[in-house]
Amino acid sequence: MGHSHGPHDHHDHTHGHSHDEVVTPATDLSVPDAELPPPDLGRRNFLRAAGVIGAGVAATSLVDGSGLATASAAEGSQAAGANPQRGFRWLAGDHHIHTQFSSDGLYTVEDQVKHAAAFGLDWVVITDHGGSQHSRIGVEKVNPHIRASRERHEGMFVFQGLEWNIPSAEHGTVFVHPGRNEVDVLKAFEQGYDGSVIGAGHSAAWEQRAIEGLQFLQTAVDSQRVADAVMLANHPARQGIDSPHEVRAWRDAADIAIGWEGAPGHQAAGIAAPLGPGSARGYYGNAPRADRSHPGYPLESYRTWGGFDFYTAAVGGLWDSLLAEGKPWWISANSDSHSNYLDTAQRGPGSDFTTNGQYNDPVYSGKPNTTAGDYFPGFYSRTNVGATRASYAGVMDGLRAGNVWVDHGRLVDEVDVRVHAGGRTVGLGGVLTARRGSEVEITIRITPAQGSNWAQFVPQLAKVDLIRGAVTGPVADKDTLTAPETRVERTWDVRGQEVIEIRQSLGRVDDRGFYVRLRGSDGNRTQAGFYASAQDATGPAIDVVGDADPWRDLWFYTNPVFVLPQA
Repeated sequence: MGHSHGPHDHHDHTHGHSHDEVVTPATDLSVPDAELPPPDLGRRNFLRAAGVIGAGVAATSLVDGSGLATASAAEGSQAAGANPQRGFRWLAGDHHIHTQFSSDGLYTVEDQVKHAAAFGLDWVVITDHGGSQHSRIGVEKVNPHIRASRERHEGMFVFQGLEWNIPSAEHGTVFVHPGRNEVDVLKAFEQGYDGSVIGAGHSAAWEQRAIEGLQFLQTAVDSQRVADAVMLANHPARQGIDSPHEVRAWRDAADIAIGWEGAPGHQAAGIAAPLGPGSARGYYGNAPRADRSHPGYPLESYRTWGGFDFYTAAVGGLWDSLLAEGKPWWISANSDSHSNYLDTAQRGPGSDFTTNGQYNDPVYSGKPNTTAGDYFPGFYSRTNVGATRASYAGVMDGLRAGNVWVDHGRLVDEVDVRVHAGGRTVGLGGVLTARRGSEVEITIRITPAQGSNWAQFVPQLAKVDLIRGAVTGPVADKDTLTAPETRVERTWDVRGQEVIEIRQSLGRVDDRGFYVRLRGSDGNRTQAGFYASAQDATGPAIDVVGDADPWRDLWFYTNPVFVLPQA
């Protein structure tokens, strides 16, 4: 599990500047496309699809203050997901993995990478915990191991990153595109902005330090010290300390911050004792504390729901609140692998982490570990990224574009979602603009699991939900955490179908626009939604602490597709 933080001060969360007038390389049309680094080009193409390019502002929302799209879509966007007719391939991965270079880790880099490859992943991110030892020696020491695994596993993309202790908040994955400055940039970032290293507390000033950390990474990309960098918030609801205004500030501060774990790791933690740890699924067993937790979060948010973080699982909740603003905020799923359920490895004898910044290589113990709460990367959770090219840049571009779906237990083999209007088509993460009154249609093609998963059974997809919300524009209260107009619009019973093909009308484009996203499950555990009980009759059920078998409760989720009116 991750580190805990100190008191969380909720006084005076205002900041002394606005990001609305910042011009980035992506929005400076005087810079030709050919001269932009890949992340800026990807961001420019996303903004073209959103119809906001050329407006002279840094567009951290897809809509302006009126809630309306500011321009029509540009044809020929290159962003993955913006035009699926150009073609892409799905690359499965995991962005949250620990090794012997974490104070609570165990495995070598090669252990994690070779297991990820064996379990079908195409990309991984090594994210050892930020902290004093890691920032002092760990960043350099892990790098040769990462480079060695890159060479051993052709076709597997192995990123170096770290798990950031976000000042005044929880944890986050930060990783960069490989290159000669990857160690230098990560080390400087960690030493200057990791909450554990700098002794961060919880206040508006420390929240601003987190913003400055993201801007540091953005500057590293803009100056081409690294080709790209990405941040995703980890287990955001676990302690209730990622306040809504902080999440909004991260998204608005820089293109680096793109989303959060829709589903945390540690999925084996809820397996009942004595066969398992008998803890909370995802290690979400906390309760709110007055000195750190945001007071607006309900008690139920401190548990996973169907293995997913409450902020994602609750229809009409915080994720939908961000999407209703038109903010491109995406979800992922991963292992958070530290020590893995039923594995027989133990830390190497004679280890001195404090001195060496790492544990000795693990050794065989002869005894399966039934108290570990994690799975190897790819064994249970997958983040499936639609990439226009099989490369490090392709993975990062696809993540930033939101062309992503996630699943547990290999519930489904493939998901294809396309939204059509006015002769245009976009996929996941895409933004489709069309004239008001235009007919909109969604086509869905899902291939349920065709073979056994790693638990040795073939999961059965039972239902698919179409979730829809209105794009209502920026909120006045940055701690808004609900979107009352979001609902499950349609549920399909898909039991027994080998291939699911759905064509559904979404009505006509109105003045505000809307977004749609998908969710599906094996149907084993459902309950009415927390915020939208009347509009979400069969949502995920809250997980029972001490008895939550993750293999008997499987779900998949997609990122949204936005439909906005032309100006």
